[in-house]
Amino acid sequence: MTQPKVKDESDILADLIVKGMQEKKATDIVVLDLKSLKNAVSDYFVICSANSDSQLDAIARSVEEEVYKIAQEDPWQSEGRLNKEWVLLDYVSVVAHIFLKDKRQFYALEELWGDARIREVADQ
Repeated sequence: MTQPKVKDESDILADLIVKGMQEKKATDIVVLDLKSLKNAVSDYFVICSANSDSQLDAIARSVEEEVYKIAQEDPWQSEGRLNKEWVLLDYVSVVAHIFLKDKRQFYALEELWGDARIREVADQ
């Protein structure tokens, strides 16, 4: 009989980020597992789409609130809030990417990290 997988810190953090995204109705949420990739910059990328710049802001705030509420962690770095096309919240072991739909297609992170295991999260 195999033992159930124990979640480590980055697994829990990725789940909290997904929950924060879902709270504000983010769409097309995917979790890229980068743990097995050589030279990966973090354990996970969590990527979602927003329909407007105000939803983009709301999702970013929700992610920060959800992570802080449970893990008492603030992002190590936050980028993109001024241009409102792509917000990056860097928690070191997990990086959240919140895109406007057209910018997500343009940057195509899922394709750049094509060797990663990808878990799609069903829209709520």
